[in-house]
Amino acid sequence: MLTLLSLRPPPPAVANILPSAAAAQSRPPLLRARRTAGPPPPSAAAAEFPAGSVPGSGTQMPPRRRRLVAGIDQDELLDPDALADPDSSFYEFNGVRVHHKVCAHGEDEDSGGQSSGSAVARSQAGLPIVLLHGFGASVFSWSRVMRPLARIAGAKVLAFDRPAFGLTSRTRRSGDDTKPLNPYSMAFSAMATLAFIDQLGPGKAVLVGHSAGCLVAVEAYFEAPELVVALVLVAPAIFAPRKGEKENSVGEQEGADKKDSDDNNAAPNPFARIWRGFLGMCMWLAGLVLKLVMAVQDTVRALSSKLLVAFLRSSLAASLVRLIMDKFGVTGVRNAWYDPSKVTDHVIQGYTKPLRSKGWETALLEYTISMITDSSPKSRVPVSKRLSEISCPGSTICFF
Repeated sequence: MLTLLSLRPPPPAVANILPSAAAAQSRPPLLRARRTAGPPPPSAAAAEFPAGSVPGSGTQMPPRRRRLVAGIDQDELLDPDALADPDSSFYEFNGVRVHHKVCAHGEDEDSGGQSSGSAVARSQAGLPIVLLHGFGASVFSWSRVMRPLARIAGAKVLAFDRPAFGLTSRTRRSGDDTKPLNPYSMAFSAMATLAFIDQLGPGKAVLVGHSAGCLVAVEAYFEAPELVVALVLVAPAIFAPRKGEKENSVGEQEGADKKDSDDNNAAPNPFARIWRGFLGMCMWLAGLVLKLVMAVQDTVRALSSKLLVAFLRSSLAASLVRLIMDKFGVTGVRNAWYDPSKVTDHVIQGYTKPLRSKGWETALLEYTISMITDSSPKSRVPVSKRLSEISCPGSTICFF
C-alpha cells in the first residue's frame, strides 16, 4: 500500500502571521509618525514675534516703537494734577478743575533787602491783576512777570490756564452734550475770569490779556463791567475799526437825515408819491428774497458745520493734531521769539509740558469746535464793533 506525500509546505501558524499584542503596542502608528516627523507649524505668537522673542520663551522681547510728539512719549501721559508745580493750585469751576497760580506782593523779597519802591507799593495796597494768556500759551507764559507785577502793583497777581491749555482738566464732550456752558467756549473763560476776581477778594480788578486772551478780557468786561477797573490788551487779536470808516459812517448818517428833512419840506407831488410807493414795494420784495437766500445759506452752513464737527471728533483728526504738533510745535515756539537764540530748554519744556497731559489733542479739537459752533447772539457781533462801548474808569491800553 502506497502512501502519497504532499510536497506543498504546511500552512504557517496563525501566530506567525499576526503580530503579537506586545509587538503591536511597541510599533508606533504610521499616521502618528508622520505628524511628528517634521518641525511644528508656526503658531500665531511665533508669526507675530521674531524667533526667540515669543512670550514665555525665556528671551526678552524687542523694544516697542515709541510714539513721540515734540519729544514726549504719548504712551506715558499723566493727569494734569500729577504735572503740577509746587506753587500750583486748582479751583473747580462748573465741573472743571482750573489750574492757576497766585503771586502776592512781597513774597519774594528778603526782610533786609527791600527797596524803597517796594516799601511804597506795600504801604499802598493796589488792585489785584488777572492775567489771561493767548492761544497755545499757559500760566508759564506769565512766569517771568508775575512777581514783578505783584511788587509794582502792591497786590496779588493771578494767572490761570484756560480750558484746552496748560494743566486745566480736559473735559470730553459728545454731540448730545446738554451742558449749558461749554467749558471750551469764550463765555466759560469769561465767567471763570469773574470767578477768580471774586476769589481775590471784594472789589475790582485789572484785566491783562495777551493775543486771544484779550478777547476773554473784553468779554469778561461786558459780562460784569462793575468788576473791571481797567483793561490792558497786549498785542490783542482784535481788529479795531479804522478812524476813517467811523467818520464815513457818521457822514452817511448825517446825509441821510438831511435828505429826509428836504423831502419833508418839498411840496407834495402825486407822481412822486406813486414812485416812492413803487420803490418801497421793490425794496420789500428784495428784502424778502434776501431773507430766503440767507435762510438757505444758514441751512447749508449748519450742515457743513455738522460734518466738520464730526470730522474733528474722529480719530483721524486727533492723529493729524499730533502730527502737526510733532512737526511744528517746537519750531512755533522758537519763531514766536524775536531772537530765537534766547529760547532755552527751560522755555521749550514749559511750553511743551501740556503735551504730557492726557487728552490734550482732544481738548484742542474741542476748542476748535467751540469757535466754529459758538453762535450766541453776543458772539455774532464782532468785538471790534463793541470797543466803543467800553467805559472803564481806568484806561484801555493796547500794545501792537
